[in-house]
Amino acid sequence: MSLTVDPYGGSTQPDVIDPSGGANQTRVRAYNERLVMSLVRRHGSLSKAEIARRSGLSAQTVSVIMRALEADGLLTRGAPVRGRVGQPSIPMRLNADAVYSFGVKIGRRSADLVLMDFLGTIRLHLHKIHNYPLPDDIVTFIVDGIDKLERQLGPDERKRIAGVGIATPFELWNWAEEVGAPREEMNKWRDFNLQAAVASRISHPVFLQNDGTSACGAELAFGVGASYPDFVYFYIGSFIGGGIVLNSALFSGRTGTAGAVGPLPVSGKDGKSTQLLKIASVFVLENLLRERGIDPQPLWYSADDWIDFGEPLEIWIQETAAALAQAIVSAVSIIDFSAAVIDGGFPPWVRARILAATRKALKTLDLQGVTVPDLVEGAVGSHARAIGGASLPLFSRYLLDTNVLFKELS
Repeated sequence: MSLTVDPYGGSTQPDVIDPSGGANQTRVRAYNERLVMSLVRRHGSLSKAEIARRSGLSAQTVSVIMRALEADGLLTRGAPVRGRVGQPSIPMRLNADAVYSFGVKIGRRSADLVLMDFLGTIRLHLHKIHNYPLPDDIVTFIVDGIDKLERQLGPDERKRIAGVGIATPFELWNWAEEVGAPREEMNKWRDFNLQAAVASRISHPVFLQNDGTSACGAELAFGVGASYPDFVYFYIGSFIGGGIVLNSALFSGRTGTAGAVGPLPVSGKDGKSTQLLKIASVFVLENLLRERGIDPQPLWYSADDWIDFGEPLEIWIQETAAALAQAIVSAVSIIDFSAAVIDGGFPPWVRARILAATRKALKTLDLQGVTVPDLVEGAVGSHARAIGGASLPLFSRYLLDTNVLFKELS
């Protein structure tokens, strides 16, 4: 079996350029066609002249490519834009319905399966709550869920499915104590090949990536990536994770876990050093609620529909912000990121409170010699991990590696 490099810089994946797969367009494999689609994706819409200028390709080459992509249904025409002289320019944009992909997020308390279109919009969504994830249960959820969602599509739509991307925490067995799971149960993940198990039961290509890296990739591709060429990313889920973007490309490092951020050392309210994940993670809020006799289950029903838990939520936000401020200073002391992006599995109003508290906490730190980056709310939101997973097949099959998406050529 041939291998291709993961577009997010991680482990290698099975080659999905296969005529038996979904959304088969052999011409899409051409580098220049991928470049054109990648540029259009980043800018929303571009005319032929703008693509030629940004790509460095000749106007004739761009015309040929765009005619082919339009004929294949991958590009669609916008309304003509008339200038003062000459023919009106016609902006071209990606056709949202041209390609679909499945994205899976595996969390410590819940799992999500989404069907995403070519523009990164979620079309269909399934959600599952669990006390802790187990391999067989997760495979069943993915396989049965894909079958359920595909039955809601027409035959032509099913042909356009490019693959399945799974975003999962690595080494799930290491967090048995924190999620209250029996260690012998979580140890089932040690020798379990999730990618192979799912691939053996479905007809689509399957990709797998770290959940924090996937979320960061989603933010780069569909969020603030167009505005910030370098940023450190924090995603607050059951356990905080994240990623690093350098020169508009995801940097995943030697082992695929660069920017994991969770193990960063910070000082707790008692002044003792601890890991960031032991303060700025949703499982900490879960424990605070339990200690006060409050049912934490609403945390996992829907990430967008949290209730305001009052005092315990405010305590968690303030302690999370204090730890995040330290982590941000540590990160920018090594690399002068232009932004620190904060997102998580919670509603926008919780994210806004965390950002405000983090800005305030930064002002209490010794910032001599530190250039404070912009603190930015993530634009993708609570489904960032699933969207990041779903984008893996799209980048593998139709778009270029993300470090090409942002090259500005005159």
